Amino acid sequence: MQKILTLTLFILFLLVLPHRVNAQELQEPPKQEFFKAEVISIDNEGEKEEFGFKSIFQDIKVQFLDGAEPGKIISMTNGGMVNITVSQKVAKGDTVILSKITNSGPEEKYFIADKYRLDTLPFLLIAFCILIILIAGKKGIGSLLGLIISLLVIFIWIVPNILHGRDPLFISITGSLVILFVTTYLAHGVSKQTTVALICTFFSLMVTAFLSIFMVNLTRLSGLGSEDAYSLQLGPATAGINLQGLLLGGIIIGTLGALNDITTTQSATIFEMAKDDARIKFSKLIKKGFLIGREHIVSLVNTLVLAYAGASLVVLIFFILNPAKHPYWVILNSETIFDEIVRTISGSVGLILAVPLVTVLAAWYVTRKSYLSSDKP
Repeated sequence: MQKILTLTLFILFLLVLPHRVNAQELQEPPKQEFFKAEVISIDNEGEKEEFGFKSIFQDIKVQFLDGAEPGKIISMTNGGMVNITVSQKVAKGDTVILSKITNSGPEEKYFIADKYRLDTLPFLLIAFCILIILIAGKKGIGSLLGLIISLLVIFIWIVPNILHGRDPLFISITGSLVILFVTTYLAHGVSKQTTVALICTFFSLMVTAFLSIFMVNLTRLSGLGSEDAYSLQLGPATAGINLQGLLLGGIIIGTLGALNDITTTQSATIFEMAKDDARIKFSKLIKKGFLIGREHIVSLVNTLVLAYAGASLVVLIFFILNPAKHPYWVILNSETIFDEIVRTISGSVGLILAVPLVTVLAAWYVTRKSYLSSDKP
């Protein structure tokens, strides 16, 4: 009886072991590599039917430009089984990013992941910098330095701290304040005029932050209003990120630039009006400042709304088409839509309140006797 039991267990072990090994082999993820390649010929192209749908295809030859086998030429199909648009078609001489997928077997699959465009970046950046310096002079150099510092703060301070699990809202506010103080003086110079603008930007930013917190809590937004946010939840290194705080941090950083723009412009306007008329009264300066400030408000609020609308154009098209035929009140109630509503309203309120704040503070400062007697900003 003991021999029969031992033999039975041995047979079961032999039967189960191969299945476990095969399961492990099946679960082994495919290896993906990327290469630069040049399209050297288009052998055939057109449309063909795949699973009842017409799809664009191109039979092409590409030559590897880097990797272990530079100069190697392979034939492949662009499109076909992988659906592509007309703008994704390639031409002879195009440099592309080639993706090579290798499974556990010897078979290798190639497809075009994207067109290579990094080689155009230096020319774009150089042209951008030259134009700013030509138009703005020394202040243009300051604004470029400010831009570099802003990017460094975002990539070296804000993003790493959020990834380490720190509160995204607190990190975004502290990072924004560093950007505000450093870049404002770099771009506009150290002056009383700039200091007035900076103080007003600070208070307006705090108002925007508190209003954003209130509105996010009021509308019960969780921060899962985009596919990117869902992707962060799935990642092992990013699953613990507070997405609601990330949403609030994004609102603050996104509003900072427009706030700084409106406060520095309005402050400069008030100071220049005081220079032109040294005897101008506080009340008259306020009145004139508000007339100009209203124009700033109208244009900047419209700019902010258009910026958010442009960034969410795909969402708006999906909303209009409504392919799933959901009730429109359900779509309007979604986090994707409410994210943009909260961003727009909180940012716009911050801009609106910034104008009277900077107008009053700048007008009070320049109408003081001590300032008028010195006649220096």
